[in-house]
Amino acid sequence: MNGGWKCAAPSPANPGQPPIALRNNRGPERTTVFEQTFKNIDDILHKDAGCTSELDYTEQSSWLLFLKYLDDLEADKAAEAELEGKPYRFILDAPYRWTAWAAPRDADGSFDHNLALTGDDLRDFVNHKLFPYLAGFKARASGPNTIEYKIGEIFGEIKNKLQSGYTLRDVIEQVDELHFRSQTQKHELSHLYEAKIRNMGNAGRNGGEYYTPRPLIRAMIQVVKPRIGERIYDGACGSAGFLCEAFDYLRSQPGLTTADLKTLQQRSFYGKEKKSLAYVIAIMNMILHGIEAPNVIHTNTLAENLADIQDKDRYDVILANPPFGGKERKEVQQNFPIKTGETAFLFLQHFIKSLKAGGRAAIVIKNTFLSNTDNASVSLRKLLLEGCNLHTVLDCPGGTFQGAGVKTVVLFFEKGAPTRRIWYYQLDPGRSLGKTNPLSDDDLADFVALQARFADSPKSWSVDASSIASTIHDLSVKNPNGGEEVALRSPQEILDEIAALDAESAEALARIRELVA
Repeated sequence: MNGGWKCAAPSPANPGQPPIALRNNRGPERTTVFEQTFKNIDDILHKDAGCTSELDYTEQSSWLLFLKYLDDLEADKAAEAELEGKPYRFILDAPYRWTAWAAPRDADGSFDHNLALTGDDLRDFVNHKLFPYLAGFKARASGPNTIEYKIGEIFGEIKNKLQSGYTLRDVIEQVDELHFRSQTQKHELSHLYEAKIRNMGNAGRNGGEYYTPRPLIRAMIQVVKPRIGERIYDGACGSAGFLCEAFDYLRSQPGLTTADLKTLQQRSFYGKEKKSLAYVIAIMNMILHGIEAPNVIHTNTLAENLADIQDKDRYDVILANPPFGGKERKEVQQNFPIKTGETAFLFLQHFIKSLKAGGRAAIVIKNTFLSNTDNASVSLRKLLLEGCNLHTVLDCPGGTFQGAGVKTVVLFFEKGAPTRRIWYYQLDPGRSLGKTNPLSDDDLADFVALQARFADSPKSWSVDASSIASTIHDLSVKNPNGGEEVALRSPQEILDEIAALDAESAEALARIRELVA
């Protein structure tokens, strides 16, 4: 996903069709068929009274995309079985398959408008028959890692918010234009879906819950260097950005065998997510990246007692950006030896406990963790320094996370040996980061290169653990090379951002006027 997206070859599933691409490296951006379809879906959803935000648009398009993906997957598997002379047992009963209720076909394979439900009939079928049927899969599934279980989990948690069956029909006909039959198609759809998640993340104050900047994730992965056969975990997976990027990183390794690819599909990526919408998005995002039955569980990770975590429950690599600023109830805090209401601090304890001996982690956390003097912060820093080798601290500039309003650091550590020396890097992209000027892969290239050697530079330095005060274990970022310089924006940059924000406000007001008209 680094750099510009190149033109792809014609899809094998659609020979003779023009190549699909998001942008050409040497030319201006151009809209593709898939990209236009995504835009059309959003435009239709804007008009429905039941959808009022980017979160609604993503949720509603997600369940429809999932069912279309499932239909394409079943068609492929049925065709494979037929070629091998074997019977194929469909996951969904005939009346609930996409081609029965959403996009029926006539004898020529053309869309049959006479058989297609619409209006109140379509809405009532979806709400009162389809969703209850699909939700029932959770109880009927053989285990939580099956696609049947995922179907039941997804449709037991979300609901159709489209109030008009006619609007739903319009969206369905757009979704039906999307195809998941080839890797090329899935690749483009994964990029478009990522853009949708990014827009949703930028839409509100809690954007960081759903979207961690992908350049930051990729840099974290390049430092941790996961390997084929290792179990990779995110206990606060949100939209599964860490797991998807780790999958892309490992899938791009040279010389992968069939066994390696099976390992990546089934025994490599594990996640947990508490919120229903984020869980649905995580499943869809991983599917679009190429993982057919994601090992993501819908649960409150912090409800698990740390004392119950056994060796079999531990992981080789943990990558995460746990929610910060939240407050957990007293009964949840009882699951942890260091009691605190701060969600991120509870997650950090969970991650340390969940790492195997010798396991590696990269965790995003707010920068006040490094210096807070409350008992929980001090105790947690002591635990980290004494039980793990905290070898790297990446200090991220303000604006790294859109809408979060706090500065963050990334902690890189290995479990099993105490910290001897910490290498700090103060990320300074030379400009103020914002919605119209986000973090890029190039911004982090210097960090990744220097971190490999723990090299000193104007932005990086090392501190001996023995010099850290043993009373409060203060890990503050204190650059001995002159401190942090504040990158001031030019007047033009400020005006450009104001204009962009004004345009968004005007668009939002226009949608509201449409709803009340």
